[in-house]
Amino acid sequence: MPGRYGDLNYGRLTKRSVLLGVSLVLIGALGELLVNAVGISIPGWEATLLLGIEELGVLITLLAPFVFGIALPLTE
Repeated sequence: MPGRYGDLNYGRLTKRSVLLGVSLVLIGALGELLVNAVGISIPGWEATLLLGIEELGVLITLLAPFVFGIALPLTE
């Protein structure tokens, strides 16, 4: 019998969301590291984009366990 939000697998959603967040952090950090290691100059919007990707990744990584692991299963 599906619950209030359908038939969701909260464990799988939590793991995949955390993996997405960690991946975004790694993409942003490695991008900035590569730019600095090679010594090339990038436009300001690209540097801001890499920083934004990192920040979004941290936010997703921190919030996903609370949303999909605690809040949604408790409201079911």
